[in-house]
Amino acid sequence: MKPTVRVLIASAALAGFAVSTAPASRDASEKAATFVTRIPSGYRDWRLISVAREEGSLDDIRAVLGNGRAIHSYREGKLPFQDGTIIARLAWSYDPSEENNRVFGRAQSFVAGHPKNGVQFMVKNSKKYAATGGWGFAHFDQGKSADEAMLKTCLPCHQAVADRDFVFTRYAQ
Repeated sequence: MKPTVRVLIASAALAGFAVSTAPASRDASEKAATFVTRIPSGYRDWRLISVAREEGSLDDIRAVLGNGRAIHSYREGKLPFQDGTIIARLAWSYDPSEENNRVFGRAQSFVAGHPKNGVQFMVKNSKKYAATGGWGFAHFDQGKSADEAMLKTCLPCHQAVADRDFVFTRYAQ
């Protein structure tokens, strides 16, 4: 048998094997999916949903942003959120502003300082993330996804607001 024919036969066999096993592995990974593995593009241009101040171990000030579907759902006041909704949480240290305090003549001003506690996302896909209330959760520090152990803490915390489709943040009108 000629070398070219051997290569063609081997390639066809390998391609057939890949095609026959791909759907099973893809289905299994989609069923097990509960975490978002990529940072949604353009999230820093999304609209503001609300701002929050967290004390205790988090000790930050945060902005909660939403893509167009998130904003639409918030404005309409309809739950559950529609598939395709993405909510982002960005956080910074909560720092006194010496410059502003000098202007005011007393200590009263605080500003967002350095980025803190990573960037977090909730992505609504009721089929893909059925095991976690229809939401995929993500946490990224310096562009790298948090480990699975940390991500497994998301749903238990968000279950406290299951009646609000697992979303803590209310829309600031």
